[in-house]
Amino acid sequence: MKSLRQLVEALKIAFDSLRANKGRGVLTTLGIIIGIVAVITTMTAANGLSNNFKESVSALGSDVLYVSRMPWIVTGNFFEFRNRPNLTLGEAELLARRLRSARAVNPTIDTTKSLKYRSAVIDNAAIIGTTDQQMLVSSAVPELGRFLTRFDVQFKKDVCVIGSTVRDRLFEDVDPLNKTLKIGRGRFRVVGVMEKQGSAGFFGGPDFDSQVFVPVTSFTKAFGGASRDINVAVKAPLQQSLADFEFELVGEMRKIRKLRPSDGDDFSINQMDALVGMFNNVMGVVVMIGLVITTISLFVGGIGVMNIMYVSVTERTKEIGIRKAIGAKRRVILAQFLFESIAICSFGGLVGLLGAFGVTALIDRLVMPASISPGIVVVALVVSTVVGVLFGFLPAWRASRLNPIEALRYE
Repeated sequence: MKSLRQLVEALKIAFDSLRANKGRGVLTTLGIIIGIVAVITTMTAANGLSNNFKESVSALGSDVLYVSRMPWIVTGNFFEFRNRPNLTLGEAELLARRLRSARAVNPTIDTTKSLKYRSAVIDNAAIIGTTDQQMLVSSAVPELGRFLTRFDVQFKKDVCVIGSTVRDRLFEDVDPLNKTLKIGRGRFRVVGVMEKQGSAGFFGGPDFDSQVFVPVTSFTKAFGGASRDINVAVKAPLQQSLADFEFELVGEMRKIRKLRPSDGDDFSINQMDALVGMFNNVMGVVVMIGLVITTISLFVGGIGVMNIMYVSVTERTKEIGIRKAIGAKRRVILAQFLFESIAICSFGGLVGLLGAFGVTALIDRLVMPASISPGIVVVALVVSTVVGVLFGFLPAWRASRLNPIEALRYE
């Protein structure tokens, strides 16, 4: 009980000292505040990017293989991939007939065109020629209206389905359904609006909400290029592993392209796993760089705390001598100054936490969805406390080791 009473007294003395030197305490905490804001913002931004990316790519399907001329992640000789022949709609149709086990085979073709509705214009919008099979390979669904049907594709109907950003920018408060949208020189009737999906723009990928879907047959009729390069999404069967299905898909594509056994593949099979893996690697580097920068900031703030604590010990040398002379133990003196250091850093951590909430609110409003989780709050408070212990220990140790006789003589 006596030891506990002494520790409580030491804590009270520490806070009395902080109140007596408010200006110095506030200035000392600036480095800690900046460091904590940086730590929380780094972790929050990383979580926000990760969640945003995963939500976006989840719409593309984890059990879908994508056949294309180029791999999504190019390694090796780029010119070897560039010189490959384009995939064509004819090859996609042949693949759909041969690959009967697939749940869906969906060819897509894309270009950029200007969009116009009355006086509102969007330049360089992504136009995607696709089929009704898009709904089977993607988890995204229309928020309003409907998606393209087999009838639309078969009879080359001039209809389109727009993303939520296109709706907001062109139509504002007007109901877009059945309105005529000018795409390039062609005119298409809006039959649906897709739900908000977000963007995979971290890799320079598409902003899914700014896309416009039209029947692939109408695409070639309006914009030409029936033989231009396409991509084919193939959804694996339920009862077959993705690896086995990929082997079957490669075999069928080699037959369609009449490749000899000695010939290499002149097409690529892509999966979401490769894109997610690349994202995780890049995010790991980004987070590491951010944490290094924040560590430096916290180290500088900690040095400031240590310096101020040394000054405090020097100023209160006679006080320490008096307390020791009347029976104060070394551990009590150590605890007193350690508590003072922890209090300074914890105050900086709390202020930094409030600042981080403000920064996160701006990120959430202007950049991407972001929020501070309870785990991040705990990490911030623990980090600030640890900084107080690490950088306050040496000054506190020095204070506890002062000789009481010499301390009483100090002027």
